[in-house]
Parts: sequence; C-alpha cells; structure tokens
Amino acid sequence: MAAEGGTKAIVAALVANLGIAVTKFVAFLLTASSSMLAESIHSVADSGNQGLLLLGGKRAKRDATAEHPFGYGRERYVYAFIVAIVLFSLGGLFALYEAYHKWQDPHPIENWQWVPVVVLVAAIVMESYSFRTAIVESNRVRGERSWAEFVRTAKAPELPVVLLEDLGALLGLVFALIGVSLTLATDDGRWDAAGTAMIGVLLVIIAVVLAVEMKSLLLGEAATPAAVQRIREALVGDGGQGVTEVIHMRTMHLGPEELLVAAKIAVPANAQAVEVADAIDAAEARVREVEPVARMIYLEPDLPR
Repeated sequence: MAAEGGTKAIVAALVANLGIAVTKFVAFLLTASSSMLAESIHSVADSGNQGLLLLGGKRAKRDATAEHPFGYGRERYVYAFIVAIVLFSLGGLFALYEAYHKWQDPHPIENWQWVPVVVLVAAIVMESYSFRTAIVESNRVRGERSWAEFVRTAKAPELPVVLLEDLGALLGLVFALIGVSLTLATDDGRWDAAGTAMIGVLLVIIAVVLAVEMKSLLLGEAATPAAVQRIREALVGDGGQGVTEVIHMRTMHLGPEELLVAAKIAVPANAQAVEVADAIDAAEARVREVEPVARMIYLEPDLPR
C-alpha cells in the first residue's frame, strides 16, 4: 500500500511540476524576475527528483544476486538521498546565488507586470493539488503518528520526500508571490531578491532534513518498537511450541518492505534436533503472519543462561 501510494503521489507531483516549470520559465523570460527564475529552477529540480524516485523504485525491485544476496531494496534510499543533494544544490544554492546577484543589481519588473502574479497563483493551485494527493496517500499509512513523526519514522522514503517537496514548493510560491507583489508595488527590485533568498533558505532546510532522514535509513534502521514487540511475541507463541523465550534479537530494514530478523531463541534442554527444527519453522511462520515484511529470518537455538 505504501509503495502504491508513493507512486501515485510521485506521478501527481511530476505532472504538476512539469506544467509549472514551463509557465514559470515563460514568465521569467517576459519579466526577468529573479523570483520567477528561482522558482523555475526549483520546479525543474523537483521534476528531476520525482524521476529519480520512480527510477529508484524500479531498480529496487530487482532480484537478489550472488553479489547482493539481500537484494536491492535500499536503492530507494539511495535515490531519495540523491534527491536531497539535488534539492540542496540545484534548488537552494542556486536560489541563494540568484538572490545575491539580484540584490547587487536590483531592477523593477517593467514588462508584462501581470504575468508573474497570474503564473504564481496558477502554480499555487496546481501545487496544492499535488500536495493534497500526497497528504491523502500518506494518511493511508500514517496511522496515529503526527506529521513530524511520520517523516522521521517512515521506512518508505517516497511519501515523506514528496510531502516535504510539495510543502516547500507551496511556501516557495508564496514567498515568490510576496516578493513579486512588493516589487510591483514599490518598483524596488530588492523585494524580488528577498523573496528569492527566502526560497533558497527554505529549500536548503528541507534538503538537510531529507538528507538526515535518508542517511539514517541507508545506515540501516531497526523495525519500529511496535513491530519488534509483535515479533518477540510471535517467536515465543503460547510458550508451549518449542521456544521458551527470546534471548536477544536484532532487526534491520533491507528496504521499505523487507525486514531482516536475527534472534537467539531458547529451546528446552531435552529437545531433539527434529523438535528444534520444527519449533524454528513454526516460529518463522508466526513472525511472517504478524509482520509480513519480515522476509529474511535467521534463528539460532540456544539454552537460557
């Protein structure tokens, strides 16, 4: 469900950003507004980022090989991390550079003064549709978590990335609209530069947040506390199925829908080898029933110490 919802949100964002990018570029060529140029590059970067997310999702589906026996699920994290880099450099740093350049050489918007306002308002409408799609799809998997907690704890990177991108795009459009409107009202191009700078700072902050979260996923995050508790209880079962307790356990996400479980389990001292093997098979089945993403389970039988 998370993968399907993520794909739908990505496609909606991609379609919206491609249309927005074209209209913003036209507005920049007509008005020479730095805010419009920064927003144009921002939309191009977002479009490229959505393409990267789709590519990462496709490559992550490849079968495991001898060289990569645990599969390619983490490619989704790699491409999401690249998204953060693109957003930081092509989006944030470019906007800050353009703001500095415009501040040094301010000039009012003299031609087609109504164009940037109309384009920005239309872009806000299109971006709002994309943002709404991301919110609806995220709510399907967010549960009781707050939005901040969802971004921090989600194992599938697509929805948090699109959510933050769309939020940044909407705020960026508002900043651009403020800068352009004040420039038109005062004939002072520094307002346009200020709006551009606000866009740059916003994109840098979002990129840093994304990079930190994707770095954590790339390093390998454990299952959620609730999932760990379910797995522990499933391993033991009702206590009379060959596993008396879980001595210790480690979990790690190999991808959003792939969880590695490694545990040392206690078995009765007088158990025969065939009984231990049956107990392990039954424990694995119980774990997969309560936690379907537990694709790889390694259990080591031992005696309680």
